[in-house]
Formats: sequence, structure tokens, C-alpha cells
Amino acid sequence: MSSSPGPSGPDLVLVRRARVARLVKAGQRLGYGLLGLAVTAFAFGAAAGFSSAVTAVVTAAMGGATVVLAPSIVLGYAVRAAEREDEAGRG
Repeated sequence: MSSSPGPSGPDLVLVRRARVARLVKAGQRLGYGLLGLAVTAFAFGAAAGFSSAVTAVVTAAMGGATVVLAPSIVLGYAVRAAEREDEAGRG
């Protein structure tokens, strides 16, 4: 996606969309990482016994993944839909 300059400079909508897309990518990376940490900690707890520390890690990672990942996924769909709509309008 390029923010090609128009007569008065770059298209601010495209610039903002690119910024949101970068934040979405970072949010999804963090969210899926937290989800992976939660699954790994849970597997470790299932094998070695659930101490309070393992339980805290699983709970915190799942909570963080939920808070970060859900909005990132929704905003990712919104960015892709806006890009598809722009492409259809130009075609």
C-alpha cells in the first residue's frame, strides 16, 4: 500500500490506515505470543504440577492475549475490508 502524494500531499486516510495496519500486526504478534506462552505454561503445569506461579502465568497470559488479540483481529479485518473497497472503487 502506497501513500501516493496527491495535489496537496500524501493521502492522509492511507497514511492513517497504514499506521493502524502496523499496530494491528504488532498487536496480533503480541497476542498470539501471549497465547503461545499460556499454552506452553499450561502444558508445563500439566506435566510438572500446577504451582501458584504457573497458574498466575497462564491466567495473566490468557488475559493479556484476550485484551490484545481480539481488537487486533477485528481491526485487521476492518483494514482489509477498507483496502478491498478502495480497490473495487478504483477498478
